[in-house]
Amino acid sequence: MLSYIKKYPVSLFIILTVIYLSFFKPPKTDLNEIPNIDKLVHFCMYFGMSGVLWLEFLRAHRRDNAPMWHAWVGAFLCPVLFSGCVELMQEYCTSYRGGDWMDFAANSTGAILASLTALIIVKFKIKK
Repeated sequence: MLSYIKKYPVSLFIILTVIYLSFFKPPKTDLNEIPNIDKLVHFCMYFGMSGVLWLEFLRAHRRDNAPMWHAWVGAFLCPVLFSGCVELMQEYCTSYRGGDWMDFAANSTGAILASLTALIIVKFKIKK
């Protein structure tokens, strides 16, 4: 467990932040008047989560030739499944938030786009 904290500190912080943001009761603001702003927020949360998972995986395993399917599972599949679980928990375990399949679609789209970006980076070996 400690090795994951050392290899993925930013990812773990983002995951905990997404969990918090997924279950707290948001205040009413003027931003609520913007149509579908919550879908943009969902997209950004999961694009960020998946993207940072990819970056930290690539950084942590650049020398040990870890199989790329590990990254696909950890940085793409797990965020998508996590997103589905969060939406179901919002629907059935909270009284002030409901699950929304369009939120799930926005979450999945964020993870897909982050994964495609990582694939391009790996394919063309783009370095900093």
